[in-house]
Amino acid sequence: MSTAPTALPGQERRVLVVEDDATVAEVVTSYLTRAGYRTVHAADGLTALELARQSQPQLVVLDLMLPGLDGLEVCRRLRAAGGPPVPVVMLTARGDEADRILGLETGADDYVTKPFSPRELVLRVTSVLRRAEAAPPPAAPAVLRAGALTVDPTARRADRGGQELPLTVREFDLLLFLLRHPGQVFSREELLRQVWGWEFGDTSTVTVHVRRLREKVEDDPASPRLISTVWSAGYRFDPTGAPPGKEGSRS
Repeated sequence: MSTAPTALPGQERRVLVVEDDATVAEVVTSYLTRAGYRTVHAADGLTALELARQSQPQLVVLDLMLPGLDGLEVCRRLRAAGGPPVPVVMLTARGDEADRILGLETGADDYVTKPFSPRELVLRVTSVLRRAEAAPPPAAPAVLRAGALTVDPTARRADRGGQELPLTVREFDLLLFLLRHPGQVFSREELLRQVWGWEFGDTSTVTVHVRRLREKVEDDPASPRLISTVWSAGYRFDPTGAPPGKEGSRS
């Protein structure tokens, strides 16, 4: 039987597990605890929101199908609560692609499909938290700018025209990566490796995050000037906001 990885000393973080299936919840909390995380459990959406307010978790593992308030609505309310966005790893049923995309569009940072390996879930949780708390590389400039956009990697803050953008962990990572590589074209598979750290996975994850990012950074998301689509190749960030050409502009 595989065992959960052991967390490094001092790396203990609070994780809120929202899952109505008692058996699944016990397995998830057990593996996370063994990996060094402190866990809080909620069996329904309303309790989850209250515990999130009380315990201020560093991450939420959120089941999509919950009694009463479902996972999508819980995620929406967490995002609307204000303050730094708490990372969300959503649990979804295998094959429900539409639900997975909905979860990403609502603001989930990652997802794991059921049935899942508890060890994989712990690794996904650790990956999301590392990216949320990662310090910028030493050679990186303190602040990146492109037109009205200003991104501070150290503070993990992005502004547009002086207004802070409500970005999720993955949206921030994606924007920061694109700003650091202006004019370069990256395929969805490359972005999945570079931003998510996945060697394989559903590339619709990238498509959804690009669409959400455009909604927050573009003047007209339907005709994007900053994040361009290069047909059959991928995406390119144009810091000058050049008008879209014959390559196309939509994902």
